Amino acid sequence: MAIAGPGGVDDAIAAGFDLDGSPIPPAMLALYNEVMELESQRARSGVKKSMRNRIVRTGAKHLDQATLDRRLQEAGWEGLKPKEVAFFYG
Repeated sequence: MAIAGPGGVDDAIAAGFDLDGSPIPPAMLALYNEVMELESQRARSGVKKSMRNRIVRTGAKHLDQATLDRRLQEAGWEGLKPKEVAFFYG
């Protein structure tokens, strides 16, 4: 199964198959769906905060620390927090 983009993994999970075409075990799907249902019920604190969290989580895979920090600040968010640097770049 070839996937790309932010929704690709969600599409694979919904289909019940891993990227190599093997089925995802029912117990794994059940736990995932249970946790995602709980998450869907959690109150949100704001879209911009969620956007920043997604940018940091994904951006750390593609951008070096200094670049991501600078780009966050240029966009109007606070730069990387020490705990984010330790987690994503440590």
